[in-house]
Amino acid sequence: MTRITTSFGFSSTAAEVAEGIDLTGRRAVVTGASSGIGIETVRVLASLGAEVTLAVRNTDAGKKIAAEITASTGNKNVHVGRLDVSDQESVAAFVESWNGPLHLLVNNAGVMAIPELQRTPEGWEMQFATNHMGHFALANGLRGALAADGDARVVVVSSQGHLISPVVFDDINYRYRAYDAIGAYGQSKTATVLFAVAANQHWAADGITANALMPGAIATNLQKHTGGLRTPMELRKTIEQGAATTILVATSPQLAGVGGRYFEDCNEAVQVPDGNGWTSGVAPYALDPANAERIWEISHRFLRETGRG
Repeated sequence: MTRITTSFGFSSTAAEVAEGIDLTGRRAVVTGASSGIGIETVRVLASLGAEVTLAVRNTDAGKKIAAEITASTGNKNVHVGRLDVSDQESVAAFVESWNGPLHLLVNNAGVMAIPELQRTPEGWEMQFATNHMGHFALANGLRGALAADGDARVVVVSSQGHLISPVVFDDINYRYRAYDAIGAYGQSKTATVLFAVAANQHWAADGITANALMPGAIATNLQKHTGGLRTPMELRKTIEQGAATTILVATSPQLAGVGGRYFEDCNEAVQVPDGNGWTSGVAPYALDPANAERIWEISHRFLRETGRG
């Protein structure tokens, strides 16, 4: 399998990556689009002519941002829908409200390093529930809409944090081991990569491709529990640079028909021997087909146990 490389890199911006691309007639959903790189992702997709829905918890904030993006891009097809990916009822309501085809789903929302162990009503650890299970349920609920056109993409915003921990399948929800905020974050981000691998395999016949990515170190609200971004200045990205890999994975003609991979700095990442000590690359356990199938089956079981699977 040939590694995907492009002419873009660490310093490329989302606008540069998107130059020359036309998304007129395409419909997109971006979760977590009221802050950070989510806003820039929507802005660039709208500037390319896409009809974009900001799927956000705070619809008032979302409407303000949507209005600003419409004003700056001239695209009047920028909408807002309420979605809290940590809340399965909210996910189900969003899915129920969706009509027509969907060409691009960007799973961008997330939480990081929640200090104390929190569980959802289903009993799921909150970072796993938010970063993985909410988006898993969303994508599965929207599968019919994604399959309608036969050429849809699912873009999973993951993190280099996946290098911290594989999915601990025997105790995903910290029932028997001590809670570790960063470890739980790492596990949840590994799960998101594995979802992309599994979804790409299961939905290939529908013309749906799924890829995961690391946006880079960007100072956003995501670090509110960690005391701010601690990455050295020379390794940090701006918001515009941070959204670049998302836009590349979402729109690049080079990725037509390509799925089940992990990207960083606008190129497919190289695999690293193990997660310990690495700050870039992708861990083999995050791309392992057996692990992907296992998280797929477990996630469906979790949903069935709630009556939603």
